Amino acid sequence: MKRYYVDLHIHIGRTWTGKPVKITGAKSLTFTNIIEHARHEKGLNMVGIIDSHSPEVILEMESLVSGGDVLEHPDGGLAFGDLTVIPGSELEIYDEQCNGPIHVLCYFPTIMIMREFSNWLSGHLKNVQLSSQRIYASGLELQRKVKELGGLFIPAHVFTPFKSLYGKGVNKSLTEVLDPTLIDGIELGLSSDTSMADQIKELHNYTFVTNSDAHSLAKIAREYQVILMKEPSFKELEKALKKEDGRRIIANYGLDPLLGKYHKTVCAKCLHPAGGEDQLCIQCGSKNIKGVADRIMELKTAEQSPEGRPIYVHQVPLEFIPGLGRKLLEKLVNHFGSEMAILHEVPFEALTEVVPPKIAELIMKAREGKVNLAAGGGGKYGKIAD
Repeated sequence: MKRYYVDLHIHIGRTWTGKPVKITGAKSLTFTNIIEHARHEKGLNMVGIIDSHSPEVILEMESLVSGGDVLEHPDGGLAFGDLTVIPGSELEIYDEQCNGPIHVLCYFPTIMIMREFSNWLSGHLKNVQLSSQRIYASGLELQRKVKELGGLFIPAHVFTPFKSLYGKGVNKSLTEVLDPTLIDGIELGLSSDTSMADQIKELHNYTFVTNSDAHSLAKIAREYQVILMKEPSFKELEKALKKEDGRRIIANYGLDPLLGKYHKTVCAKCLHPAGGEDQLCIQCGSKNIKGVADRIMELKTAEQSPEGRPIYVHQVPLEFIPGLGRKLLEKLVNHFGSEMAILHEVPFEALTEVVPPKIAELIMKAREGKVNLAAGGGGKYGKIAD
């Protein structure tokens, strides 16, 4: 078995004809651009492309297969050279039971099954062309449909305020919303990590996934995981999530939670820091946005992670490195082949041949977890404070 770099949450901004899919996504985020960038620039081995239920995206996938650029893997997934694509869909549930809105991720092995799912969705969405639409069906109905089609079901960015399982402050248990036996993993989101999430005991039975939720090409692989599999396919991914036959996630790579946009509780207007119990800002009187750290403390039911949990490596994406602009980053990638190589493998001496020593030092410090960080909150990312 081999190690594979995997990011399972990448949005499509536009179709190949320019129609919007994810309204807040970059226009450059077409299916074709994503797979080329993920393979050649980022160095990923598997990606989950959300919004693949959009009918024009399905047509683009079918066109790439018929043209021979992409091959359908016999065990599920679409092979673009050494990169495998897992077609997926992010949906918003908000029924009487769930106290939503709550975002969830659904993945399927083939284009044909994704088309069948899209046809089913067209009867439960106002606009099947768009991303993250509210589905007019219960969470339980959606889970059952996903499983009927042989898919995978994962609650998305579960602690993020506003649109997640725990983030809104109403739901205290996933059993209030979903069938726990039909969940294949838990996506942590940018403002939490394994040690934080494992303070909630009901999550101990699930595999954690760390994904980018990319709304632009640059954001791809800002979080990802390394998975031990025989080959990159849907079937192997499913085994890894279930920890079967030696397949498993061996490491989660993600932002230090301090860099996340919602780590600390702050005022929504002036970003003044606040306590977890404070509803209004003491400085300007506006409403506070409760941070993920404070929300998890409210839900805490455990002291430590279960045995066997993969390591979580705090990572600073290259775009967070001060002084490393777009052109210099392009130069690095062109020289060393991919961002994965720069983040994990390239030695300091080699980096200094391409970038100034100060930037090379910051890359090495970030790799070793030795940078000082200023926490983010209220929708604003944290940053390197060095």
